[in-house]
Amino acid sequence: MISELQALALNNTWTLTSLPPGKEPIGCRWVYKLKHHSDGSIERYKARLVAKAYTQTEGVDYHDTFSPTAKMTTVLCLLALAVAQSWSLHQLDVHNAFLHGDLHEEIYMVPPSGLQRQGENMVCCLNKSLYGLKQASRQWFAKFFEAIHATGFVQSKADYSLFTCNRGKSFTALLIYVDDILITGNDLAAINTLKQFLHNRFRIKDLGDLKFFLGIEVSRSKKVHVFSMFMHELRKLHWDAALRVLKYLKNTPGQGLFFPAQNSLQLKAYCDSDWVGCPTTRRSTTGYCVFLGGQRDIKLFLFLPQRLSIEPWQVLVVSLLGCEACYETYSCHIQRQQHFIMIIKPLCI
Repeated sequence: MISELQALALNNTWTLTSLPPGKEPIGCRWVYKLKHHSDGSIERYKARLVAKAYTQTEGVDYHDTFSPTAKMTTVLCLLALAVAQSWSLHQLDVHNAFLHGDLHEEIYMVPPSGLQRQGENMVCCLNKSLYGLKQASRQWFAKFFEAIHATGFVQSKADYSLFTCNRGKSFTALLIYVDDILITGNDLAAINTLKQFLHNRFRIKDLGDLKFFLGIEVSRSKKVHVFSMFMHELRKLHWDAALRVLKYLKNTPGQGLFFPAQNSLQLKAYCDSDWVGCPTTRRSTTGYCVFLGGQRDIKLFLFLPQRLSIEPWQVLVVSLLGCEACYETYSCHIQRQQHFIMIIKPLCI
């Protein structure tokens, strides 16, 4: 808690002042948690001061709150590209990311416990953003965008969290997910220069080569999707089927999401649909699958390593003809494929 208060003071997060007439301060509290390594061991004990966002007043304490977040499909695209091109992957973590955002509103906060102050009527006038504020994520991303854009990086139109820089033969790609940063490219010197710039601007922790990122989890088979349809009315047969899936997962630990090198990086997509597959609602189940790279057998597309996106869903309307369900699938399939085309275009694929 003491180190967190010191970091807040060093960042000039607030200024102690008396509360102006007519102003209502928002509350705050301490949140304690354990931070773990990728192997599950304890890294450190962490204390974080968060604002009570539910005490904020819209139009007074905040206005816009939207902040872009990287799509998992973009993460997988970047991984596939780096492996195919034999590029190194670097992971960075931003210290106290949300504290870097600048506030445009006049916000007063009740002083946190442990903060020394003179006078009982003193409050904290926030100069910088704070964890818990409704606009905290938005202001941090705006600050990061301002910095990375000044270095010549271009924001992707398909995913606002993806930035690329192409200077002659040098290419660098950066993906940010809240306070986690993923960097890859063909120029190690440019990557190191970018790391140093980010460290000087935001205090970055270099985690080295990518080993564990966002805890990405991939659904193994269609059975998991089918089980989710019966979450509210479970029966013994569903339990027995779930146990069989667990046995399969235990006996096939190596069946993961693999990105082989020497890939052609050719974008391929497939879609399919049944017709009135649900006996109760008569709705159709459709889905699509997208690959970045070559493949040998379309029939095995659910299990191929180059899979970037697969999504089954139930159409919310009843299709009178089988072709209607197919057309619904084609429409979503085309939308997603266009999304991938917009992602990989700035990646020089």
